[in-house]
Amino acid sequence: MITITEVGPRDGLQNEKAQIPTTAKIAFVNALSESGVQEIEVSSFVSPKWVPQLADALEVFQRIQRQSGVIYSALVPNEKGLEHALEAHVNKISIFTAASETFNQKNINASISESIERFRPVIAIAKAEKLPIRGYVSTAFYCPYEGKIPSTQVVAVVQKLLDLGVDEVSLGDTIGKAAPGDIRELLDNVMPILSKDQVVLHLHDTYGLAIANAMTAWSEYRITRFDSSAGGLGGCPYAPGAFGNVATEDLVYALRASGAEISVDIAKIVGAAKEIEPQLNRTLASRLSRVLSQSPS
Repeated sequence: MITITEVGPRDGLQNEKAQIPTTAKIAFVNALSESGVQEIEVSSFVSPKWVPQLADALEVFQRIQRQSGVIYSALVPNEKGLEHALEAHVNKISIFTAASETFNQKNINASISESIERFRPVIAIAKAEKLPIRGYVSTAFYCPYEGKIPSTQVVAVVQKLLDLGVDEVSLGDTIGKAAPGDIRELLDNVMPILSKDQVVLHLHDTYGLAIANAMTAWSEYRITRFDSSAGGLGGCPYAPGAFGNVATEDLVYALRASGAEISVDIAKIVGAAKEIEPQLNRTLASRLSRVLSQSPS
């Protein structure tokens, strides 16, 4: 069974220039909750100074209509963020580092080692609260500043996260430049220290290869866990050209058409994306959304 973590409400919206109303974010999460995705990354408890779009994280968590069986998670950068996350009754937390020193400095103003040290007290508290913990490793394939990242460099960061006690690792193709060969190379090197169920792929579609990469991971390695974003929402201000995450509806269609078992209702994902689209002042990039909107009723 394929497991989808819907990251649209957090990763998808965090860099939008237009301020999205809190009510629209709540409606977006509620619509996604009805779609069959197993997890929704609702928001991030970072300083509003750095991510003003997500300054309403606590209010969003307090007002969403939670569905049984859906995990509602949040990105947590430090102890203060975790304090707010616990107040919001999150089901799971995520911490964030990178495989590129340059990217990490530009993104969170810390070296990789410094970011790992920051996570120690966060993880200790989360463990005490019995919260599952995800570790994000950004720029796991290519970096906008350093180019191709050696897989050995990624493995070293993953090992540090495992030593801290994370339960899973999301490997990010942050600028969407990876090709199937890059997926194979990294998985060959990282899977000796990660079980299949601990591997999550976080793919961006900048160069149009996200679906091919996901299919490679599933068909050849039986990776079943993916991050995706309704409508292809997303991007990164520190990764020029990284327009968006792989669209949830496109990913689900491709995997299901290839024989994967998956519970997500594509029409409901498309509906959720269409509901948030008017707030963005732009058209979403999902191929399947365009197909369905043009199909005869």
